[in-house]
Amino acid sequence: MTAPIWQALCRAKVPIRVSRHARCLTIDSRNRLSKFWAPTGGITPQHEDGEKDDSNALLVQAGFLRQTHSGIFHLLPLGLRVQNKLESLIDKHMSSLGASKLSLSSITTEALWKKSGRLNLNTELFNIGSKDQISDFLLSPTHEEEITSLVSGMVKSYKDVPLRLYQVGRKYRNELRPRGGLLRAREFMMKDLYTFDYSSELALETYQEVRAAYNNLFDELKVPYLVADADSGNMGGKLSHEYHFASPKGEDDVWKCNTCEFVVNDELVEKGVEDGDICPRCPPNTGHLTVRKAIEVAHTFHLGTRYSEPLGALVTTPKDPRPQPLHMGCHGIGVSRLIGAVASILSDSKGLNWPRAIAPFEVIIIGADSNMDMGEAQFNHLSVSDETGEPLDVAWDDRPIKSMGWKLRDADLIGYPVILVLGRAWKERGAIEVQCRRLGIKKEVDMASLKKEVTALLDQL
Repeated sequence: MTAPIWQALCRAKVPIRVSRHARCLTIDSRNRLSKFWAPTGGITPQHEDGEKDDSNALLVQAGFLRQTHSGIFHLLPLGLRVQNKLESLIDKHMSSLGASKLSLSSITTEALWKKSGRLNLNTELFNIGSKDQISDFLLSPTHEEEITSLVSGMVKSYKDVPLRLYQVGRKYRNELRPRGGLLRAREFMMKDLYTFDYSSELALETYQEVRAAYNNLFDELKVPYLVADADSGNMGGKLSHEYHFASPKGEDDVWKCNTCEFVVNDELVEKGVEDGDICPRCPPNTGHLTVRKAIEVAHTFHLGTRYSEPLGALVTTPKDPRPQPLHMGCHGIGVSRLIGAVASILSDSKGLNWPRAIAPFEVIIIGADSNMDMGEAQFNHLSVSDETGEPLDVAWDDRPIKSMGWKLRDADLIGYPVILVLGRAWKERGAIEVQCRRLGIKKEVDMASLKKEVTALLDQL
């Protein structure tokens, strides 16, 4: 690649820079695909019942993951970049709540689950026997018991709250029938936020603040979503909401009014409700319910004292010196599940289509070998930035053994938001072909307008 096009997108900075918006993970030689392991192609695993999931097939073929056992996956470098960007996006919005990040052990004990009363309610636990045959351990499917036990030993006064703690870590559920790739796996990544307040009123205020942060997070993904009133199940509490992506491939039914903002999951809909029935919240004969298939990607719960009371998480309050149970909330985002859901609903016949916020790279540059003569040292000292000074996350497909046509098909399969092609137009008149499949755009742009055009496209994604 000749230096001018790269300089049109780049300006010299430090070799590595992290954006405050976490869109750009690194700027260094690894952004050259010749130095980055992206094994596209491969065999797509099938479910035990023989059903094939198209989005999971694309994630495998595009080099994002490989299945190692039923419901268990390895993330490859492209998949890890997506996961890391999603985690950085989560960090940003958890920071807006004043939440502190920690990392809880993946191993818990049956004793804690007995105290909370959930041991016999969960049929998907992975049990781990101990050599001393005294303690029985579990791989944690969720961490309410552990976080409550931790806080109970360290927080004693209302002056120590509000407390907001979160983690992004591995969870384990012994699914009898894993399916849908990342959508229903035995091992998965999840974000848990746990909140602690000394009164019900304050806990409900916190709950609404978390919901606002979740809305902001999903708005930044720019993928349409639904927020449904939901049943709390064995998690406890009487207030919860689910976040869904509407999709014909979803396993859940969500009922939505065509007039007001009433949305409810199938578990809360009264028996006998049918598509087109009258909305219970609208004036008579104004709103009607429609049912949609959907994929759940997040859930918020107001827990009250469901865990603090049995596990002894007590504090003194301004009105009562006697210790009182903390009021809790737990708020989850299925990180790996969300990745699978985005892949499912945004893919098309050519491949994946990532939103800008979590794309492995925002831009890919593809050119014929004759256009790729930029020196290694110069490339390694360049950082790319948009008009606001924020870095763009650009990859350069400099693999010498692949043809231009193969690279273009590979770029579509992987799902880069924007593709820049240095083809005949570049050779003949110095124009770059800018492609954005998700927006249906393919046009030639001159050097002077390139940065502005690329940024404008990415801002829509």
